[in-house]
Amino acid sequence: MTGISVQTRYRVVVIGGGHAGAEAAWTAANMLRGEEHAVALVTLRASAIGAMSCNPAIGGIAKGQMVREIDALGGLMGLAADATGVMFKMLNTSRGAAARSPRAQCDRHAYARQVRSAIEGRPEIDVIEGAVEDIAVVHCAGAPRRASGVVVKRADDDTMQLLDADAVILTTGTFMRGLMHEGDRMTPGGRAGEKSTVGIASSLRVLGFELGRLKTGSPPRLLGSTIDWESLEAQHGDTQPTPFSDLALDGAGGEGWSPPLEQMVCRITTTTPEAHEIIRANLHRAPMFSGQIDAIGPLYCPSIEDKVVRFAQRERHHVFLEPESYESDWVYCNGIATSLPRDVQAQIVAHMPGCGRAEVAQWGYAVEYDMVRPHQIMATCMTRHIDGLFLAGQINGTSGYEEAAGQGLVAGVNAVRFVRDESAWVLGRDEAYIGVMMDDLVTKTPIEPYRMFTSRAEHRLLLRTDNTADRLTPKGIDLGLVDGQRKEAFVRRSQALDRVRAVLATTQMHGKSLAKRARRPDYTAHELSCDTGMVAGEHVPWGVLETALAEHQYAGYLDRQRAEVKRQARMEKRSIPSAVDFKAVTGLRNEARSALERFRPATLGQAGRLEGVSPADMTLLLVALERHARAHVHA
Repeated sequence: MTGISVQTRYRVVVIGGGHAGAEAAWTAANMLRGEEHAVALVTLRASAIGAMSCNPAIGGIAKGQMVREIDALGGLMGLAADATGVMFKMLNTSRGAAARSPRAQCDRHAYARQVRSAIEGRPEIDVIEGAVEDIAVVHCAGAPRRASGVVVKRADDDTMQLLDADAVILTTGTFMRGLMHEGDRMTPGGRAGEKSTVGIASSLRVLGFELGRLKTGSPPRLLGSTIDWESLEAQHGDTQPTPFSDLALDGAGGEGWSPPLEQMVCRITTTTPEAHEIIRANLHRAPMFSGQIDAIGPLYCPSIEDKVVRFAQRERHHVFLEPESYESDWVYCNGIATSLPRDVQAQIVAHMPGCGRAEVAQWGYAVEYDMVRPHQIMATCMTRHIDGLFLAGQINGTSGYEEAAGQGLVAGVNAVRFVRDESAWVLGRDEAYIGVMMDDLVTKTPIEPYRMFTSRAEHRLLLRTDNTADRLTPKGIDLGLVDGQRKEAFVRRSQALDRVRAVLATTQMHGKSLAKRARRPDYTAHELSCDTGMVAGEHVPWGVLETALAEHQYAGYLDRQRAEVKRQARMEKRSIPSAVDFKAVTGLRNEARSALERFRPATLGQAGRLEGVSPADMTLLLVALERHARAHVHA
């Protein structure tokens, strides 16, 4: 390549320093621990690594479970959230253990600094500022194409540099041909004040990838000093916060964990009927309604203009005023994402109680961006047509920090295993919410940004917040992801859990068994600690008590779910050879044949979950696979 300098080969090159990219680089470094300069993280600006582009919060319904899963596998997100959280809240505490989800509002600037410090502190990772203009691919006769590096336009001197790599992970977020909208104002960029990337989209098209276009949005930020805080209802976090990380839980023992940062109080306000009328009168100026934006936005996180149209009977919508940081006066208006013109946004804000004199620090905007249709990847995040090229995050059609980070972890693991010529690693739907997400992405075509919900997981009783370490840390140990401190914490947890289980099974109290008493729906982990006296007598992490109690109270349901998982295992794990010609399967309906050809499912389980594939189609496919297997044996 004329005029392009060549850098020493990296084992893995990660493109993008957002939540997917940071987690991918961190994970790859964990697996390559001790190998200096093994991973390159290429980002437009090193100072933006780990930036919270929208909501300054981590976790939430189902998302919190995913953060716990990332942490159980040695990931970064939970540690960063615990270190910088300013309001922790366990959601759904009035419901069963399977529904509870942790959430933390974080100090935006402290969070990004924490992630950046962690990444830059790893000797295995080199951070390179620049924009990726092209993906280098080698063509070998008789073998699939293989990613061999990336061409980077360096930020410091605009020179072009080829970074050789054994594997490439692409995490472009909203930056690939990103275009921001405020009314009729259109500005190239993937985030306020930052440029978009163009070359990578062209490179992907040349390589034969089918791209799509999605949209997301962000609300205006207000100056906190101009809000009448005392007139608004206060929103408090939990009196006793629950951290995300097992390391924090282990260190705290019982209910004694304290967040490092001082906790904040948020306030709640609402939109008003007057503001809704202003929005309706200006819909022709809203890019989503004027035709200026063709891309589809997230159904479950709509803009305020979309809410006013879709829920016309509602006179008000809640708006949560969330201070973004101790280092700035900015306040995030959670609930009024918008791309309306600035003058309309100003009127919406002025009509919100407590905000009559509020000043806008940053206007809301929508951003549309390119993504790669995820039927072109496998559940490992590796693309189907180019070996060694992995995609993670919003490029796969997802929405949210947590979904991005989960994919980054999967991509990081599988990129290193690919480099080492080891078998691919896939999480099952019964093993993790991350597994549910990856399976959904490769069996369904997203028509809107994908967001995780507990309802997507058919085995959610098995996928609780409290048992993530039991489900996943042993896998992390086997993969080489988990370091000594976390491994030791898990061993202590396992031993304590066995002791509590034994106490539950054998203890008698007042002539009755503790096991029977603990089956009451209103029986709590705090009561368990009091009844056993274990918290006072020895070090028992609070999470251990919660897990032991959840296992005990859900025992019958858990047995049925595990039995169902076993029944499905044969179908789930039976692979479909890549050589199978779905066009030749006799009797398949055209809809099923088209779906099978498009997604190329790796297993019968995946095939059965494809849209358009019926039970009758599955029977025909199973017969065809039997014939294919017999023909292969005879050959």
